[in-house]
Amino acid sequence: MNIKSTISLIIAAAAAPAVVAGPLGYAICQTGCNALVVSCYAGAGFTFGVALPVAPAVIVACNAGLGTCMAACAVVAFSPTL
Repeated sequence: MNIKSTISLIIAAAAAPAVVAGPLGYAICQTGCNALVVSCYAGAGFTFGVALPVAPAVIVACNAGLGTCMAACAVVAFSPTL
């Protein structure tokens, strides 16, 4: 890429309006989080969504990871993107 192309690309990127990812970005992010927690449960030998009388520590850890992931999705949903 030559210098004129690089400068043109930088100017175009700087002029692009910022948009918010919105509900679709949030939904895609949550789907990824849910896929991760399902695999976390499966790796521990459990099924996600099945109620247990007592949650083993590994399930508590999976749930904590899900909460962290979902919180990150909320940030993604309202962060500006180009």
